[in-house]
Amino acid sequence: MPYWQLFYHIVWATKNREPILSPDIESIIYDYLRTKAINLGAVLFALNGWRDHVHIVAAIPPSIAVAKFIGQVKAVATTKFNKSGHPKAPIYWQSEYGVFSFGKKRLPNYVNYVEGQKEHHMNKSAIPMLERTRGEGVRLLRETEEYYFIDQNEWRNEFDRLEKPD
Repeated sequence: MPYWQLFYHIVWATKNREPILSPDIESIIYDYLRTKAINLGAVLFALNGWRDHVHIVAAIPPSIAVAKFIGQVKAVATTKFNKSGHPKAPIYWQSEYGVFSFGKKRLPNYVNYVEGQKEHHMNKSAIPMLERTRGEGVRLLRETEEYYFIDQNEWRNEFDRLEKPD
């Protein structure tokens, strides 16, 4: 098995952004999403959302394409829920999604953001770029040049710090 560190923040919405993910449905859907993601070999760090969309922070192995991962996770959740006989079935997802890759040192930021989804939406403090599921792509975020052109020894030290157990 190859060594990998591939971190993603993924967001998708219900069909027509219908606000149907009530707490009773949400817990069922999240269980299906979590189980399928883990069965595909992903490591889930955060799973949460709001009435009309879902966010996942995960490390997805390179053996599965990100689009395939998203498609399978979404499909299993709705298929199982829609066949469950739940009185609020059926539910459907929109076909679009947003996916953002990031480095390990940003993992706590993304996990915190996803875990605080309900508060962000109630307080209107959501980050619009991280809520996008449609469009022609996002503008790239870029650190200052000083961040990219650090001293070679400091660059190596960053990796050494990552290798040390927490």
